Amino acid sequence: MKAAVYDAPGAPDVLRYIDLADPLCPPDGVLIKVEAISIEGGDLINRASSPPPDPDKVVGYAAAGEVIAVGADVRDRFIGQKVTSFDMHGSHASLRAVKATRTWIVPDGLSMDAAAALPISFGTAHHCLFSRGQLTRGETVFVQGGAGGLGVALIQLASRHGAKVIASVSGAERAERLKDLGLTHAVDHRRLKVDDTVMRLTENTGVDLAIDPVGSTLQSTLSVLRPQGRLVFVGNAGGSSLDVDLWPALQANQTLFGVFMGTELEKPEVHASVANMLERAATGEIEVLVDRTFSLAAAAAAHAYAEDNAVLGRVILRP
Repeated sequence: MKAAVYDAPGAPDVLRYIDLADPLCPPDGVLIKVEAISIEGGDLINRASSPPPDPDKVVGYAAAGEVIAVGADVRDRFIGQKVTSFDMHGSHASLRAVKATRTWIVPDGLSMDAAAALPISFGTAHHCLFSRGQLTRGETVFVQGGAGGLGVALIQLASRHGAKVIASVSGAERAERLKDLGLTHAVDHRRLKVDDTVMRLTENTGVDLAIDPVGSTLQSTLSVLRPQGRLVFVGNAGGSSLDVDLWPALQANQTLFGVFMGTELEKPEVHASVANMLERAATGEIEVLVDRTFSLAAAAAAHAYAEDNAVLGRVILRP
């Protein structure tokens, strides 16, 4: 099979496009002929900072395609089914072997690009907003990084739940597109001081719930929470230290939740929520934004593009 691998962490150009032996289908899994690969934030962070566990390890979390082999212990997947999948590695390849419990059936009417991009972004968004954030109708949510794949999902799910959504975004064009998806207020972080603007928009009361996937912005995000508000921090897309002064949060009786979806997506309730959102996307109720597609052979260029702050939604690779 063809695959994108790296031997040592670094800039996007550490990725090499090579031939590897085809993976074997595990007894509890399926073998997928990959049609679409979603470049996730974790893929970028791992490539930049984490040595691969083995030489020529295939990078990547999310991919969708057709089942071409089924393990002996699997009863609910069949050859010819279209599925999307999640795992901690293995997506950046033309074939993927993955546990069946880490796959979802792609409903009719949903593109494979959207199917690849949905489970992590929308699954994480749902978990942050409802399982951890306990969002209720009428509350105000602040999202750091509203134009990323997770931000796009957070805006749609929160607004459809009856929340008012404020998000940091760069660029008027992207802000307008996100308003079409339910964003109430966009704060251009390149022109405005985000925390001051959010406080002004909330008449200095602060927001009920804040979601921060950036990491480097945590202190600023905490400062816009109302007393007894909730913060969910999910990832470290900014790649810097997560040192935060928690004394103000203690004094304001605020609650902080951490989310790492690598350990959550196989849980029955989380798996079911992703299946539900795939159906909602197939009917057009929610929208998965794809910014641009690249060939798998151009994985290095695709990673470089995905790291650009001007991306709206997800970047897709196709074998």
